[in-house]
Amino acid sequence: MYDARACDWQSILDAYYPAGTPLRSIIEGHSRQVADMALDIARRKGFSEDADRIEAAAMLHDIGICRTDAPGIQCFGHEPYLLHGTIGARMLREAHAPEWAAAVAERHTGAGLTRSDIIDAGLPDPGEDLCPRTRLERLICYADKFFSKTHVGAAPKPVEKVEAAMARFGAAAAERFKALRAEFE
Repeated sequence: MYDARACDWQSILDAYYPAGTPLRSIIEGHSRQVADMALDIARRKGFSEDADRIEAAAMLHDIGICRTDAPGIQCFGHEPYLLHGTIGARMLREAHAPEWAAAVAERHTGAGLTRSDIIDAGLPDPGEDLCPRTRLERLICYADKFFSKTHVGAAPKPVEKVEAAMARFGAAAAERFKALRAEFE
């Protein structure tokens, strides 16, 4: 069982993503970019969150992608990609990771997903909104929007491009992203 604060993200990543595989390179590269941005924002804003916790949350936020059907990023599972957050949360809980890590995975998708967003997409009803609640959850959600898993290593997307992408998911998603931007920029 893990300490409530600590999280051995490397061991968890190793358990699901074998070293040397294309998918491991994708998730590790993308997650490192998210971690670096989140850590930079936290330092710049003077946040009290522990840097190790921010790094672990960022490195594990997409752990569930391996069970989704997203061949463009080497994911050959059977679940819809939109469920990767809830799948990842379940995987982290099964691995006895701290609840804060599971919550980040569960609530980082899009700019957060409302229960009606999920139902409207024809996905299983989670029984609650899956929008980020804590500052750590919001921070990882925000930083994640700037980095692609199809172009790992590329420069962060311009904020205007991220805003346009969020707007495609509706006015509510765009407003949730704007609130994240106001909090972190």
